[in-house]
Amino acid sequence: MLIAFYVNDLEIEYAGYTTTVLAHEASRRGHHVCYMTPGDFVLGTDDRMRAHVHMVPPLKSGKRTQEKFFADLQAVTRKKLVDITDIDVLMLRSDPSNDAATRPWAESVGVQFGRLAAMRGCLVLNDPDALAKAANKLYFQSFPRAVRAETLISRQASDIKAFAKQHAGNIVLKPLQGSGGQGVFLVDQKSGGNLNQMIEAIGRDGYIIAQAWVPEAEKGDIRLFLMNGVPLEIDGKYAAMRRVGAKEDIRSNIHAGGKAKPVRITERELRVAELIRPKLVRDGMFLVGIDIIGDTILEVNVFSPGNLGSCSALAGVNFADRILASIERKLEVAAGFPGHFDNRALAVL
Repeated sequence: MLIAFYVNDLEIEYAGYTTTVLAHEASRRGHHVCYMTPGDFVLGTDDRMRAHVHMVPPLKSGKRTQEKFFADLQAVTRKKLVDITDIDVLMLRSDPSNDAATRPWAESVGVQFGRLAAMRGCLVLNDPDALAKAANKLYFQSFPRAVRAETLISRQASDIKAFAKQHAGNIVLKPLQGSGGQGVFLVDQKSGGNLNQMIEAIGRDGYIIAQAWVPEAEKGDIRLFLMNGVPLEIDGKYAAMRRVGAKEDIRSNIHAGGKAKPVRITERELRVAELIRPKLVRDGMFLVGIDIIGDTILEVNVFSPGNLGSCSALAGVNFADRILASIERKLEVAAGFPGHFDNRALAVL
């Protein structure tokens, strides 16, 4: 199997990223691995689709650590032109919001060419048609109200101020576009006097999300991975962790200063996950990361959910192994039933 990982930019990848964890596991299992970025696709005059890829050298003997695997990737200096029909699986692992400001042309490239790749028989994960609808946080509003914090989306300061007053001044503001805890503000009795400045700062880049403050957020949130619509689990251990924000910082994102701690997944979290399962399956969302506080989901990350390595380390199991095994099984089904499953159905099979 040749599996390609589509990322924003190789320069901002790291050895500990979830993409590296998955790519290393694929290589460890004997598969060929390559990386591609927004500027690497080629669609010829004959409609032949190809890509200039960074081909990771295969392991010749012995074992290769994740760090060594990443070093081997970084050492690749020449790209190889590969026909898309020679790629068995394309994993779309970019974050569109990272390109929105500096490279707007690159923001939707993965989805656009991912669709063309799927049309040519490549298994694309997550399904690109659904990812196109999930390009911003409006996608989250299509999930059941029972799992969502009370939310207002507007660019009008008067609307947001009225929402804040309705919730006694305790709300969270964040941009409709973006990820990783960027531009997130807590409005409370102390900071309420700066509400105008917060609205102005976020509103420069588009719509503003105002959410009711969830009291349990002080304990941090729970990142839980879902695969094929259900919680990723091995022998009763879930791919999950509690993310606790740095002191006096409401953001629990790890790269925003949050800390990872072990967490026990209960029926409460499983019920929340079950409520969103039907839509994830319908949309062909193979691998998803959800952020839970109490009975509420704050975010559904369908593009590049992170912290898989931390979840594996905390649980003492290799969750990447289960993910790659599921991908291998999808290809077996596709080979056994040629033409019977479209990309969306196969993605969550």
